[in-house]
Amino acid sequence: QVEVVESGGGLVQPGGSLRLSCTASGTIFFANAMGWYRQAPGKERELVAAITSNGNTKYADSVKDRFAISRDNAKNTVYLQMNSLKPEDTAVYSCNYGSLRGDNYWGQGTQVTVSS
Repeated sequence: QVEVVESGGGLVQPGGSLRLSCTASGTIFFANAMGWYRQAPGKERELVAAITSNGNTKYADSVKDRFAISRDNAKNTVYLQMNSLKPEDTAVYSCNYGSLRGDNYWGQGTQVTVSS
């Protein structure tokens, strides 16, 4: 069993920055990936960024030059640094933990609102 806990959401003005954190605890498999997804009202959930346990990353085109994902394997924690935020980045951001043995766990989600 794995628990996924996110933190760091909030309200920020356009052009501002936020950092999200996500920690997975429990029985962590060495070969895993953690990622951030977001869902805005009336839209489907989409992948924002993901990172594997060996450091490979993937980004949505819409955030590639503004967001950066990183991880601390010793803490089973991933970070999403979001810069130059836009109103269209407003969504509930959820963290996912998955592994090669079939794990698939989600956090509760954190609201990010970009508004003046």
